[in-house]
Amino acid sequence: MPRHIAFLRAINVGGHVVKMDELRRLFERLGHSEVETFIASGNVIFASASRSAGTLERAIEAHLEKTLGYAVATFIRSPEQLSAIGGYRAFPDEPAGTSVHLGFLSGKPASAAIRALESLRTGTDDFRVRDREVYWRIHGGFSDSKLSGAKLERLLGVRATFRNRNTVTKLAAKYA
Repeated sequence: MPRHIAFLRAINVGGHVVKMDELRRLFERLGHSEVETFIASGNVIFASASRSAGTLERAIEAHLEKTLGYAVATFIRSPEQLSAIGGYRAFPDEPAGTSVHLGFLSGKPASAAIRALESLRTGTDDFRVRDREVYWRIHGGFSDSKLSGAKLERLLGVRATFRNRNTVTKLAAKYA
């Protein structure tokens, strides 16, 4: 069975606390196997007979909303996709003191939305959109930016969840 990696938004933030063993059980109740979590920020690795990311996303979202009582946007990528995403260097000239965050998007943003995002570039923030991901470089840490994932999501017009690139590359290496 193919493996999938789910990136969940609204897990262990904003008062929505879900223990990782409970999250694994929720995925198992959907019939998924080999379920693992990776750090407590809503990263779930699982095997499923389904090969359709869209079908999996909709089923997981519906199940989590029903059982947790709130919407949990879900973004599925394959291990191969994750390896390509983590390995892509959107900013080849990364000076020391920068951090890169990857936004997993529900779809490719419209060209006008990408231009609007690019207009937000500053000495602190820089962006690159590639397919269904946005690469966000911050000079300094996440708290040094005046922007938030929620603001970028609204601007792009598609659902998003963000992870530090280090998390993504560790996941990609572990499940390649």
